Parts: sequence; structure tokens; C-alpha cells
Amino acid sequence: MRRRSTQKGRKSEPETIGDAIGEMLKAFRIDGKFYETDLINSWERVMGKPIASRTSKVYIRDKKLFVHISSAPLKHELNMSRDKILVLLTKEFGQPIVNEVIIK
Repeated sequence: MRRRSTQKGRKSEPETIGDAIGEMLKAFRIDGKFYETDLINSWERVMGKPIASRTSKVYIRDKKLFVHISSAPLKHELNMSRDKILVLLTKEFGQPIVNEVIIK
């Protein structure tokens, strides 16, 4: 009798590299941290150079984005636009990564 070899975990259709990496991140349960790090590294690209140049620190804790701004007028302006920043970040990354933006 001939033995059949089964290929568990293989898919019949090819998938993109992005999908494969996304599945790997989920499998290792590091997708949340990966997206948070991507958001922090993309702060200048998303918000623009003028805002990034006045930003001294950006970090995420408990699904909250903390942004330290060195300019008082810009800090006030960004505090008034926290909801717009959340919408902008969600649109940029295709999913909500943080639930709240705190400007300090």
C-alpha cells in the first residue's frame, strides 16, 4: 500500500509577502507591538516635518499615544485637534492602533 504525504498548513493559492508577514506576526502575537513601533517611526511622515521637528518624544502606553511637544502654541493647537490626529492615524494604517492621543 502506498503512503500519501500530506502537507499540513500549506495553502493551494499563493499569497503576497505582506499577507504572509501579517499572518506570522499574528501567529507570534507581536502584531500589536509591530504596528505601534511602525506608528512611532512614521510620526514625521504622517504629521509633517514642522510638527516632527518640535516633537521631543513619542511613545505608546496602554493604547494611548503620548506626544511631547516643545512649542506651547503648537501644543495647544494639537490638543484641539486630537480627534483629527486619531482619524489621520487610523486612515494611514488602515486600522485603529491607539485609542487616545495625549499631548504633553
